[in-house]
Amino acid sequence: MEDDPPGPELMVDGDRVVMGFDVQNGVAAFAWMSPTTQAELSVLVDGVEKQLTSHGTRLASVRVIQEPEAFSAVSKDKTKVACWVIPPVGAKAGKKYPTLLHIHGGPFTQYGNKLFDEFQVAAGAGYAVVYCNPRGSSGYGEAWGKALRGPTAKIEPGTGWGSVDYDDVMAAIDSAIKQFDFIDADRLGVLGGSYGGYMTTWIVGHNKRFKAAISERSANNLLMLEGNSDIATAFTGYYGHNAIENPGELIRQSASAYMDKITTPLLILHSEDDGRCPVSQAEELFAGLRLLGREVEMVRFPGESHEMSRSGAPVHRQQRFEIVLEWFDRYLKK
Repeated sequence: MEDDPPGPELMVDGDRVVMGFDVQNGVAAFAWMSPTTQAELSVLVDGVEKQLTSHGTRLASVRVIQEPEAFSAVSKDKTKVACWVIPPVGAKAGKKYPTLLHIHGGPFTQYGNKLFDEFQVAAGAGYAVVYCNPRGSSGYGEAWGKALRGPTAKIEPGTGWGSVDYDDVMAAIDSAIKQFDFIDADRLGVLGGSYGGYMTTWIVGHNKRFKAAISERSANNLLMLEGNSDIATAFTGYYGHNAIENPGELIRQSASAYMDKITTPLLILHSEDDGRCPVSQAEELFAGLRLLGREVEMVRFPGESHEMSRSGAPVHRQQRFEIVLEWFDRYLKK
């Protein structure tokens, strides 16, 4: 119809993330980031882009930044999962390297086309890095994001936490091993924070594929989390019911319920002032594994919140990286 408004017009493209923008007097200013570039500011004038900052150039002058390579994995039920791999700095042809599987938080978040310090620090320390967006992530449609709603949810039931998401992340590492010959299948580590910490704890409670693991600011006990998190009943939206209606289902989906199966050396990192996933989530897992005589260590960061690894005190962020690398060096670089 003649009165229909014009459709969307592509203004900015490329393998990058636009983090914010504003349009004034026909000029669009926007901040963006790529997998190898820090956040930059550009303007778009008459369809021509002009970059105003060059933070990435300065970073590249002091550190080697590795370009990720996208690949696909096929999960147990034939679902295709978007994945990426980053080789270690200075990788040599024909040589295999220890590899870390990173798992993002959320679960309704996503990895994207932007620089992530975690991956580059690991690559610089001699590790290959594998990461993916399993079901439950954002960015792949409504059904994908709701896939982890509990199977007993009254509306739009899914398969729950620790189900197809587990299949997807395991498919990512299995596919990476098959496709990239620099990955050492005998020297694998796994780590993640928040929901990624949950999935790390879940993984080592359900298989023995990894030589070492780090579970950080984790949601291990879903039953307790709904009552003592700073977003509390928001988790009902994830599960499809609350803890009072079906506590047994939340216990079944809790990673801590399977701690007796954990034999992988596990490092637990947690902030003492974490309101999203209170430190008791870590203490329960640590105490239980110690009582079982398992190889486990715990590091508590004082005065820090759930965001410590991203916006905590610089000294703690540096210490955290040192602790993470020391842990994996201990088990994957023997």
